[in-house]
Amino acid sequence: MGNKLKLESGRSPRESEAIMTEMVLPQHTNAIGTVFGGVVMSWVDIAAAICAERHCHRQVVTASVDALSFLAPIKLGWIVTLKSSVNFVWKTSCEVGVKVTAENPRTGESFHTATAYVTMVALDSNGRPTLMPPVLPETDEQKRRHEEAKARRFSRLELKKQNEERQKRSGEQE
Repeated sequence: MGNKLKLESGRSPRESEAIMTEMVLPQHTNAIGTVFGGVVMSWVDIAAAICAERHCHRQVVTASVDALSFLAPIKLGWIVTLKSSVNFVWKTSCEVGVKVTAENPRTGESFHTATAYVTMVALDSNGRPTLMPPVLPETDEQKRRHEEAKARRFSRLELKKQNEERQKRSGEQE
């Protein structure tokens, strides 16, 4: 009963944040000994899904990945940490921010290597989108990410609209 009430009234980003740790093994790397971007993308998607599922207590699917920015290479043998947090919730979807850092275990140096914003959609038992509880930011940092997520959503929707118009025009030309 208490959990149901908490879901209806919302959750703090702290309650659903996820931290994943991976070690870079040879199968994760390319010919120059750095992690394939696709491996990082996979890890980001998993971290975002864990976070979103914790938030809504439902299965989720990835709707989009925005602004996956690779900032520095990650090398063989390094330790990768992915921290994910719900930034904003709309009706049936949420934006999850994922920060990727890598640590050289021999020197102890840590590097911010990638950042991504992933939109996850909650599913009901029939596999259809369903409502998500709101996110209730508490700290100044969470409130800042909450506001920035609104602006990113506006940009995503504008880009989607432009792409649909472009597709419609190109379909008319054929």
